Amino acid sequence: MNISKMIDHTALKPNTTKEQILKLIDEAKENKFASVCVNPTWVKLASEKLKGTEVKVCTVIGFPLGANTTETKAFEASDAIKNGATEVDMVINVGELKDKNDVYVEKDIKAVVEAAKGKALVKVIIETCLLTQEEKVRACELSKKAGADFVKTSTGFSTGGATAEDIQLMRKTVGKDMGVKASGGIHTREEALKMIEAGATRIGASASIAIISE
Repeated sequence: MNISKMIDHTALKPNTTKEQILKLIDEAKENKFASVCVNPTWVKLASEKLKGTEVKVCTVIGFPLGANTTETKAFEASDAIKNGATEVDMVINVGELKDKNDVYVEKDIKAVVEAAKGKALVKVIIETCLLTQEEKVRACELSKKAGADFVKTSTGFSTGGATAEDIQLMRKTVGKDMGVKASGGIHTREEALKMIEAGATRIGASASIAIISE
């Protein structure tokens, strides 16, 4: 299976340099990855360098904690899209979800969905490692209700990453029409294939070259 087109080639560490971003972009073009996933500061550069290719520019919103205000997330998404992002991966407000403030969580997601409408895909990072099974289901249901395009497991900056069990649960919850992105701790082709088999339609990884080289 050629999984290159399912991979978001990712570099989100705070100490990532311009040279590393340019290398990421070249690798994405050469291997025809689905996207490069970069912090908002690199979106404009990535957009310029990827013009005329099929590789999308993905960025992160409210990252990595999700505890920004809704207004900040909506502005951040609008600004990223203005700079050339065609996919935005936003982090939910985990504390509000745990407090069962579903109205807030849905509104928070919806604000980003509306900012991106017709211009960019929205993936909702639910940070599975911090949630109970019931909370994972509720986060997926609220993401679907808010009109997001994908649900995504993890930021990669918390206490754990993607598991096949979580992917199965997310896929079962959102149904067949929504995307499911497995992200966090995926380093090998075997791990990536396990996620795809469980229902993932996108893989987020910084080890993309190793994954496709096996």
